[in-house]
Amino acid sequence: MNPSTFKTASLGIQHVLAMYAGAVLVPLIVGAAIGMNSEQLTYLVSIDIFMCGIATLLQVWSGKWIGIGLPIVLGCTFTAVSPMIAIGTTHGINYIYGAIIASGVFVLLIAPFFSRLVRFFPPVVTGSVVTIIGVTLIPVAMNNMGGGQGSQNFASTENIILSFTTLIIIILMYRFFDGFVRSISVLLGLLIGTVIAFFMDKVDFTPVMDASLFHVIQPFYFGLPAFEWSGILTMILVAMVSLVESTGVYFAVSDMCDEEVAEHDLAKGYRAEGLAIILGGIFNAFPYTAFSQNVGLMQLSGVKSRNVIFYTAGFLIFLGLVPKIGAFTTIIPSSVLGGAMLAMFGMVLAQGIKMLGRVDMEKQENLLIIACSVGMGLGVTVVPDLFAGLPDGVEILTGNGIVAGSLTALVLNVLFNEIGHKRTANATMKEKVS
Repeated sequence: MNPSTFKTASLGIQHVLAMYAGAVLVPLIVGAAIGMNSEQLTYLVSIDIFMCGIATLLQVWSGKWIGIGLPIVLGCTFTAVSPMIAIGTTHGINYIYGAIIASGVFVLLIAPFFSRLVRFFPPVVTGSVVTIIGVTLIPVAMNNMGGGQGSQNFASTENIILSFTTLIIIILMYRFFDGFVRSISVLLGLLIGTVIAFFMDKVDFTPVMDASLFHVIQPFYFGLPAFEWSGILTMILVAMVSLVESTGVYFAVSDMCDEEVAEHDLAKGYRAEGLAIILGGIFNAFPYTAFSQNVGLMQLSGVKSRNVIFYTAGFLIFLGLVPKIGAFTTIIPSSVLGGAMLAMFGMVLAQGIKMLGRVDMEKQENLLIIACSVGMGLGVTVVPDLFAGLPDGVEILTGNGIVAGSLTALVLNVLFNEIGHKRTANATMKEKVS
Protein backbone atom coordinates (compact mmCIF):
# COMPACT_ATOMS: atom_id res chain seq x y z
CA MET A 1 0.00 0.00 0.00
CA ASN A 2 1.58 3.31 -1.04
CA PRO A 3 1.53 6.27 1.41
CA SER A 4 -1.11 8.23 -0.48
CA THR A 5 -3.50 5.29 -0.35
CA PHE A 6 -2.75 4.78 3.35
CA LYS A 7 -3.43 8.44 4.12
CA THR A 8 -6.66 8.47 2.13
CA ALA A 9 -7.84 5.27 3.82
CA SER A 10 -6.98 6.69 7.27
CA LEU A 11 -9.02 9.79 6.55
CA GLY A 12 -11.87 7.55 5.40
CA ILE A 13 -11.77 5.61 8.67
CA GLN A 14 -11.86 8.92 10.54
CA HIS A 15 -15.13 9.78 8.81
CA VAL A 16 -16.53 6.34 9.70
CA LEU A 17 -15.76 6.89 13.37
CA ALA A 18 -17.27 10.39 13.22
CA MET A 19 -20.66 9.15 12.01
CA TYR A 20 -20.75 5.58 13.34
CA ALA A 21 -22.31 6.32 16.72
CA GLY A 22 -25.16 8.28 15.16
CA ALA A 23 -25.74 5.59 12.55
CA VAL A 24 -25.83 2.79 15.14
CA LEU A 25 -28.09 4.62 17.60
CA VAL A 26 -31.10 4.77 15.27
CA PRO A 27 -31.45 0.99 14.70
CA LEU A 28 -30.78 0.31 18.39
CA ILE A 29 -33.47 2.76 19.52
CA VAL A 30 -36.07 1.74 16.94
CA GLY A 31 -35.38 -2.00 17.22
CA ALA A 32 -35.62 -1.99 21.01
CA ALA A 33 -38.81 0.10 20.96
CA ILE A 34 -40.67 -2.31 18.65
CA GLY A 35 -39.53 -5.40 20.55
CA MET A 36 -36.80 -6.95 18.40
CA ASN A 37 -34.67 -9.75 19.84
CA SER A 38 -30.85 -9.66 19.90
CA GLU A 39 -30.50 -11.53 16.59
CA GLN A 40 -32.84 -9.13 14.83
CA LEU A 41 -31.08 -6.12 16.38
CA THR A 42 -27.73 -7.41 15.16
CA TYR A 43 -29.06 -7.66 11.63
CA LEU A 44 -30.70 -4.23 11.85
CA VAL A 45 -27.46 -2.53 12.93
CA SER A 46 -25.39 -4.34 10.29
CA ILE A 47 -27.76 -3.65 7.40
CA ASP A 48 -27.98 -0.01 8.44
CA ILE A 49 -24.19 0.39 8.34
CA PHE A 50 -24.07 -1.40 4.98
CA MET A 51 -26.77 0.85 3.55
CA CYS A 52 -25.04 3.98 4.88
CA GLY A 53 -22.15 3.00 2.62
CA ILE A 54 -24.42 2.41 -0.38
CA ALA A 55 -26.27 5.69 0.21
CA THR A 56 -22.99 7.59 0.50
CA LEU A 57 -21.75 6.08 -2.78
CA LEU A 58 -24.94 7.18 -4.53
CA GLN A 59 -24.45 10.75 -3.30
CA VAL A 60 -20.71 11.25 -3.75
CA TRP A 61 -20.72 9.74 -7.25
CA SER A 62 -21.81 12.32 -9.81
CA GLY A 63 -23.80 10.78 -12.65
CA LYS A 64 -26.04 12.34 -15.25
CA TRP A 65 -29.20 12.00 -13.17
CA ILE A 66 -28.10 11.10 -9.67
CA GLY A 67 -25.47 12.10 -7.11
CA ILE A 68 -24.45 15.64 -6.20
CA GLY A 69 -20.76 14.77 -6.49
CA LEU A 70 -19.65 16.52 -3.28
CA PRO A 71 -17.80 14.84 -0.37
CA ILE A 72 -20.95 14.16 1.65
CA VAL A 73 -21.63 11.20 3.96
CA LEU A 74 -25.18 9.89 4.31
CA GLY A 75 -26.60 8.28 7.42
CA CYS A 76 -30.02 7.45 8.87
CA THR A 77 -31.98 10.50 9.96
CA PHE A 78 -32.96 10.93 13.62
CA THR A 79 -36.08 12.79 12.50
CA ALA A 80 -37.60 9.45 11.50
CA VAL A 81 -37.06 7.71 14.85
CA SER A 82 -40.30 8.69 16.61
CA PRO A 83 -42.51 8.26 13.49
CA MET A 84 -41.04 4.80 12.78
CA ILE A 85 -41.62 3.70 16.36
CA ALA A 86 -45.20 4.99 16.21
CA ILE A 87 -45.90 3.18 12.93
CA GLY A 88 -44.22 -0.01 14.13
CA THR A 89 -46.02 -0.19 17.46
CA THR A 90 -49.41 0.71 15.93
CA HIS A 91 -49.42 -1.27 12.68
CA GLY A 92 -46.31 -3.50 12.66
CA ILE A 93 -42.78 -3.46 11.28
CA ASN A 94 -43.83 -4.21 7.69
CA TYR A 95 -45.76 -0.93 7.59
CA ILE A 96 -42.60 0.94 8.57
CA TYR A 97 -40.82 -0.25 5.44
CA GLY A 98 -43.85 0.28 3.23
CA ALA A 99 -43.96 3.91 4.37
CA ILE A 100 -40.20 4.32 3.86
CA ILE A 101 -40.36 2.96 0.27
CA ALA A 102 -43.33 5.19 -0.58
CA SER A 103 -41.58 8.28 0.83
CA GLY A 104 -38.47 7.46 -1.23
CA VAL A 105 -40.55 7.28 -4.40
CA PHE A 106 -42.09 10.64 -3.48
CA VAL A 107 -38.62 12.22 -3.07
CA LEU A 108 -37.56 10.90 -6.49
CA LEU A 109 -40.65 12.42 -8.09
CA ILE A 110 -40.36 15.86 -6.48
CA ALA A 111 -36.56 16.20 -6.80
CA PRO A 112 -36.61 18.40 -9.95
CA PHE A 113 -39.33 20.62 -8.49
CA PHE A 114 -37.77 20.95 -5.02
CA SER A 115 -34.45 21.92 -6.59
CA ARG A 116 -36.09 24.97 -8.17
CA LEU A 117 -36.42 26.46 -4.71
CA VAL A 118 -32.68 27.25 -4.75
CA ARG A 119 -33.46 30.95 -5.24
CA PHE A 120 -34.96 30.91 -1.76
CA PHE A 121 -31.59 29.90 -0.27
CA PRO A 122 -29.43 33.05 -0.43
CA PRO A 123 -26.42 33.36 1.96
CA VAL A 124 -28.61 34.76 4.76
CA VAL A 125 -30.67 31.53 4.68
CA THR A 126 -27.91 28.99 4.03
CA GLY A 127 -25.62 30.64 6.57
CA SER A 128 -28.40 30.68 9.15
CA VAL A 129 -29.31 27.04 8.46
CA VAL A 130 -25.70 25.83 8.83
CA THR A 131 -25.29 27.92 11.99
CA ILE A 132 -28.51 26.41 13.36
CA ILE A 133 -27.24 22.90 12.58
CA GLY A 134 -24.05 23.61 14.54
CA VAL A 135 -25.86 25.27 17.46
CA THR A 136 -28.43 22.49 17.83
CA LEU A 137 -25.79 19.75 17.70
CA ILE A 138 -23.66 21.20 20.52
CA PRO A 139 -26.02 19.87 23.25
CA VAL A 140 -25.62 16.38 21.73
CA ALA A 141 -21.87 16.68 22.13
CA MET A 142 -22.19 17.96 25.70
CA ASN A 143 -24.47 15.07 26.69
CA ASN A 144 -21.98 12.61 25.26
CA MET A 145 -19.15 14.31 27.12
CA GLY A 146 -21.03 13.53 30.31
CA GLY A 147 -21.27 9.85 29.35
CA GLY A 148 -24.53 9.86 27.40
CA GLN A 149 -27.91 11.23 28.41
CA GLY A 150 -29.56 8.96 30.96
CA SER A 151 -26.41 7.02 31.86
CA GLN A 152 -25.97 6.05 35.51
CA ASN A 153 -22.61 7.81 35.80
CA PHE A 154 -23.56 10.92 33.84
CA ALA A 155 -21.13 13.83 34.38
CA SER A 156 -18.87 11.68 36.58
CA THR A 157 -15.27 12.79 37.11
CA GLU A 158 -14.02 9.94 34.88
CA ASN A 159 -16.28 10.95 32.00
CA ILE A 160 -15.30 14.61 32.26
CA ILE A 161 -11.60 13.68 32.31
CA LEU A 162 -11.98 11.39 29.28
CA SER A 163 -13.97 13.89 27.22
CA PHE A 164 -11.67 16.84 27.86
CA THR A 165 -8.57 14.67 27.43
CA THR A 166 -9.84 13.67 23.99
CA LEU A 167 -10.62 17.29 23.11
CA ILE A 168 -7.20 18.49 24.35
CA ILE A 169 -5.43 15.78 22.32
CA ILE A 170 -7.24 16.93 19.17
CA ILE A 171 -6.37 20.58 19.89
CA LEU A 172 -2.69 19.78 20.57
CA MET A 173 -2.45 17.66 17.42
CA TYR A 174 -3.93 20.54 15.46
CA ARG A 175 -1.61 23.09 17.09
CA PHE A 176 1.76 21.35 16.96
CA PHE A 177 1.47 19.22 13.83
CA ASP A 178 0.61 19.86 10.21
CA GLY A 179 -0.07 17.82 7.09
CA PHE A 180 -1.32 14.29 7.58
CA VAL A 181 -1.12 14.18 11.40
CA ARG A 182 -3.21 17.34 11.67
CA SER A 183 -5.77 15.99 9.20
CA ILE A 184 -6.33 12.84 11.29
CA SER A 185 -6.27 14.65 14.65
CA VAL A 186 -9.84 13.50 15.41
CA LEU A 187 -8.99 9.87 14.65
CA LEU A 188 -5.91 10.03 16.87
CA GLY A 189 -7.91 11.70 19.63
CA LEU A 190 -10.52 8.94 19.52
CA LEU A 191 -7.90 6.18 19.52
CA ILE A 192 -5.82 7.63 22.36
CA GLY A 193 -8.95 8.50 24.34
CA THR A 194 -10.22 4.91 23.99
CA VAL A 195 -6.86 3.49 25.12
CA ILE A 196 -6.93 5.71 28.20
CA ALA A 197 -10.53 4.63 28.83
CA PHE A 198 -9.43 0.98 28.63
CA PHE A 199 -6.95 1.48 31.48
CA MET A 200 -9.73 3.21 33.41
CA ASP A 201 -11.87 0.06 32.93
CA LYS A 202 -14.38 2.00 30.82
CA VAL A 203 -14.21 -0.12 27.65
CA ASP A 204 -16.60 -3.07 27.28
CA PHE A 205 -15.67 -5.71 24.67
CA THR A 206 -18.97 -7.59 25.02
CA PRO A 207 -20.41 -6.23 21.73
CA VAL A 208 -17.35 -7.56 19.89
CA MET A 209 -17.62 -10.98 21.48
CA ASP A 210 -21.35 -11.25 20.77
CA ALA A 211 -21.24 -10.04 17.16
CA SER A 212 -21.25 -12.58 14.32
CA LEU A 213 -18.25 -12.82 11.99
CA PHE A 214 -20.18 -12.51 8.73
CA HIS A 215 -23.75 -12.24 7.54
CA VAL A 216 -25.54 -12.12 4.21
CA ILE A 217 -27.58 -9.11 3.13
CA GLN A 218 -31.04 -9.98 1.89
CA PRO A 219 -34.06 -7.90 0.82
CA PHE A 220 -37.24 -7.95 2.87
CA TYR A 221 -35.51 -9.71 5.78
CA PHE A 222 -38.46 -8.88 8.06
CA GLY A 223 -41.10 -9.68 5.47
CA LEU A 224 -42.78 -7.93 2.55
CA PRO A 225 -43.68 -4.25 3.02
CA ALA A 226 -47.24 -3.21 3.82
CA PHE A 227 -48.81 0.17 3.11
CA GLU A 228 -51.09 2.42 5.15
CA TRP A 229 -51.89 6.05 4.31
CA SER A 230 -51.25 7.74 7.64
CA GLY A 231 -47.82 6.09 7.94
CA ILE A 232 -46.94 6.98 4.35
CA LEU A 233 -47.92 10.64 4.82
CA THR A 234 -45.92 10.80 8.05
CA MET A 235 -42.77 9.43 6.39
CA ILE A 236 -43.22 11.77 3.41
CA LEU A 237 -43.24 14.66 5.87
CA VAL A 238 -40.08 13.25 7.48
CA ALA A 239 -38.47 13.03 4.02
CA MET A 240 -39.31 16.67 3.29
CA VAL A 241 -37.76 17.70 6.59
CA SER A 242 -34.62 15.71 5.74
CA LEU A 243 -34.38 17.45 2.36
CA VAL A 244 -34.34 20.83 4.10
CA GLU A 245 -31.54 19.64 6.42
CA SER A 246 -29.60 18.14 3.51
CA THR A 247 -29.91 21.35 1.51
CA GLY A 248 -28.07 23.17 4.30
CA VAL A 249 -25.33 20.53 4.20
CA TYR A 250 -25.08 20.76 0.39
CA PHE A 251 -24.49 24.49 0.54
CA ALA A 252 -22.06 24.21 3.48
CA VAL A 253 -19.91 21.63 1.68
CA SER A 254 -20.07 23.46 -1.65
CA ASP A 255 -18.90 26.60 0.13
CA MET A 256 -16.02 24.71 1.75
CA CYS A 257 -15.02 23.16 -1.59
CA ASP A 258 -15.49 26.43 -3.54
CA GLU A 259 -17.90 24.67 -5.90
CA GLU A 260 -21.14 26.32 -6.96
CA VAL A 261 -24.28 24.22 -6.56
CA ALA A 262 -26.75 24.74 -9.39
CA GLU A 263 -30.37 23.69 -9.65
CA HIS A 264 -29.60 20.46 -11.52
CA ASP A 265 -26.95 19.56 -8.90
CA LEU A 266 -29.54 19.84 -6.15
CA ALA A 267 -31.94 17.67 -8.14
CA LYS A 268 -29.26 14.98 -8.50
CA GLY A 269 -28.57 15.16 -4.76
CA TYR A 270 -32.25 14.81 -3.92
CA ARG A 271 -32.60 11.86 -6.32
CA ALA A 272 -29.66 10.14 -4.62
CA GLU A 273 -31.39 10.51 -1.26
CA GLY A 274 -34.70 9.30 -2.71
CA LEU A 275 -33.06 6.19 -4.14
CA ALA A 276 -31.21 5.59 -0.88
CA ILE A 277 -34.51 5.78 1.02
CA ILE A 278 -36.13 3.26 -1.34
CA LEU A 279 -33.19 0.86 -0.97
CA GLY A 280 -33.35 1.37 2.78
CA GLY A 281 -36.97 0.22 2.75
CA ILE A 282 -36.24 -2.77 0.52
CA PHE A 283 -33.36 -4.00 2.67
CA ASN A 284 -35.15 -3.19 5.96
CA ALA A 285 -32.92 -0.28 6.88
CA PHE A 286 -33.87 3.41 7.26
CA PRO A 287 -34.36 6.76 5.49
CA TYR A 288 -31.05 8.49 4.80
CA THR A 289 -29.90 12.10 4.89
CA ALA A 290 -26.65 14.09 4.78
CA PHE A 291 -24.71 13.90 8.07
CA SER A 292 -23.54 17.22 9.53
CA GLN A 293 -20.78 15.81 11.75
CA ASN A 294 -18.76 14.86 8.70
CA VAL A 295 -18.98 18.44 7.45
CA GLY A 296 -17.39 19.59 10.70
CA LEU A 297 -14.72 16.92 10.34
CA MET A 298 -13.83 18.10 6.83
CA GLN A 299 -13.55 21.67 8.06
CA LEU A 300 -11.36 20.56 10.96
CA SER A 301 -9.08 18.30 8.90
CA GLY A 302 -8.91 20.63 5.90
CA VAL A 303 -9.31 17.63 3.57
CA LYS A 304 -12.30 17.93 1.24
CA SER A 305 -11.60 15.15 -1.25
CA ARG A 306 -14.27 12.91 -2.73
CA ASN A 307 -11.74 10.05 -2.77
CA VAL A 308 -11.73 10.06 1.03
CA ILE A 309 -15.52 9.66 1.10
CA PHE A 310 -15.33 6.82 -1.43
CA TYR A 311 -13.08 5.03 1.07
CA THR A 312 -15.56 5.87 3.84
CA ALA A 313 -18.39 4.30 1.83
CA GLY A 314 -16.28 1.22 1.15
CA PHE A 315 -15.42 0.77 4.82
CA LEU A 316 -19.09 1.14 5.79
CA ILE A 317 -20.13 -1.54 3.30
CA PHE A 318 -17.39 -3.85 4.58
CA LEU A 319 -18.32 -3.26 8.24
CA GLY A 320 -21.94 -3.99 7.41
CA LEU A 321 -20.95 -7.40 6.05
CA VAL A 322 -18.60 -8.23 8.96
CA PRO A 323 -20.43 -7.28 12.18
CA LYS A 324 -17.61 -8.45 14.49
CA ILE A 325 -15.19 -5.90 13.03
CA GLY A 326 -17.83 -3.20 12.96
CA ALA A 327 -18.56 -3.85 16.64
CA PHE A 328 -15.06 -2.58 17.55
CA THR A 329 -16.21 0.95 16.71
CA THR A 330 -19.06 0.65 19.22
CA ILE A 331 -16.71 0.18 22.19
CA ILE A 332 -15.55 3.80 22.05
CA PRO A 333 -16.96 5.34 25.27
CA SER A 334 -19.58 8.06 24.85
CA SER A 335 -17.43 10.54 26.77
CA VAL A 336 -14.56 10.06 24.32
CA LEU A 337 -16.92 10.56 21.39
CA GLY A 338 -18.32 13.65 23.09
CA GLY A 339 -14.90 15.32 23.24
CA ALA A 340 -14.42 14.80 19.51
CA MET A 341 -18.01 15.82 18.75
CA LEU A 342 -17.57 19.18 20.48
CA ALA A 343 -14.73 20.04 18.09
CA MET A 344 -16.55 18.74 15.00
CA PHE A 345 -19.94 20.28 15.74
CA GLY A 346 -18.25 23.51 16.72
CA MET A 347 -16.64 23.59 13.27
CA VAL A 348 -20.09 23.27 11.69
CA LEU A 349 -21.14 26.32 13.69
CA ALA A 350 -17.98 28.14 12.63
CA GLN A 351 -18.70 27.32 8.97
CA GLY A 352 -22.17 28.82 9.33
CA ILE A 353 -20.74 32.01 10.83
CA LYS A 354 -18.25 32.18 7.95
CA MET A 355 -21.11 31.92 5.44
CA LEU A 356 -23.01 34.65 7.26
CA GLY A 357 -19.97 36.88 6.84
CA ARG A 358 -21.03 37.37 3.20
CA VAL A 359 -24.43 38.72 4.21
CA ASP A 360 -25.13 42.45 4.10
CA MET A 361 -25.36 43.12 7.84
CA GLU A 362 -26.29 46.75 7.24
CA LYS A 363 -29.78 45.55 6.33
CA GLN A 364 -31.81 45.22 9.52
CA GLU A 365 -34.03 42.69 7.75
CA ASN A 366 -31.10 40.27 7.41
CA LEU A 367 -30.20 40.71 11.07
CA LEU A 368 -33.78 39.88 12.04
CA ILE A 369 -33.80 36.77 9.84
CA ILE A 370 -30.61 35.53 11.50
CA ALA A 371 -31.79 36.44 14.99
CA CYS A 372 -35.20 34.78 14.76
CA SER A 373 -34.09 31.64 12.90
CA VAL A 374 -31.06 30.90 15.08
CA GLY A 375 -33.05 31.82 18.18
CA MET A 376 -35.88 29.48 17.16
CA GLY A 377 -33.47 26.64 16.39
CA LEU A 378 -31.64 27.00 19.70
CA GLY A 379 -34.86 27.58 21.66
CA VAL A 380 -36.58 24.43 20.40
CA THR A 381 -33.41 22.44 21.10
CA VAL A 382 -33.18 23.70 24.69
CA VAL A 383 -36.96 23.48 25.32
CA PRO A 384 -38.04 20.53 23.12
CA ASP A 385 -41.48 20.22 24.74
CA LEU A 386 -42.58 23.72 23.77
CA PHE A 387 -44.75 22.44 20.89
CA ALA A 388 -45.53 19.01 22.36
CA GLY A 389 -49.23 19.83 22.56
CA LEU A 390 -49.59 20.37 18.81
CA PRO A 391 -50.87 17.63 16.44
CA ASP A 392 -48.26 15.00 15.53
CA GLY A 393 -48.02 16.14 11.90
CA VAL A 394 -47.21 19.70 12.98
CA GLU A 395 -44.97 18.62 15.84
CA ILE A 396 -42.62 16.90 13.37
CA LEU A 397 -41.89 20.36 11.93
CA THR A 398 -41.68 22.19 15.24
CA GLY A 399 -40.13 19.55 17.51
CA ASN A 400 -36.73 19.60 15.81
CA GLY A 401 -34.54 22.67 16.28
CA ILE A 402 -32.87 22.36 12.87
CA VAL A 403 -36.19 22.13 11.06
CA ALA A 404 -37.93 24.85 13.08
CA GLY A 405 -35.02 27.25 12.65
CA SER A 406 -34.56 26.47 8.95
CA LEU A 407 -38.25 27.01 8.18
CA THR A 408 -38.13 30.31 10.10
CA ALA A 409 -35.18 31.48 7.97
CA LEU A 410 -36.94 30.47 4.74
CA VAL A 411 -40.23 32.17 5.62
CA LEU A 412 -38.62 35.39 6.85
CA ASN A 413 -36.37 35.59 3.80
CA VAL A 414 -39.42 35.38 1.53
CA LEU A 415 -41.18 38.02 3.63
CA PHE A 416 -38.31 40.51 3.70
CA ASN A 417 -36.19 39.79 0.61
CA GLU A 418 -38.71 38.42 -1.87
CA ILE A 419 -42.17 39.92 -1.32
CA GLY A 420 -40.89 42.95 0.57
CA HIS A 421 -38.03 43.50 -1.87
CA LYS A 422 -40.38 43.54 -4.86
CA ARG A 423 -42.74 45.92 -3.11
CA THR A 424 -39.88 48.32 -2.29
CA ALA A 425 -38.53 48.10 -5.83
CA ASN A 426 -41.95 48.92 -7.31
CA ALA A 427 -42.36 51.87 -4.94
CA THR A 428 -38.95 53.22 -5.91
CA MET A 429 -39.79 52.86 -9.59
CA LYS A 430 -43.03 54.80 -9.13
CA GLU A 431 -41.16 57.60 -7.36
CA LYS A 432 -38.72 57.86 -10.25
CA VAL A 433 -41.55 57.98 -12.79
CA SER A 434 -43.39 60.68 -10.88
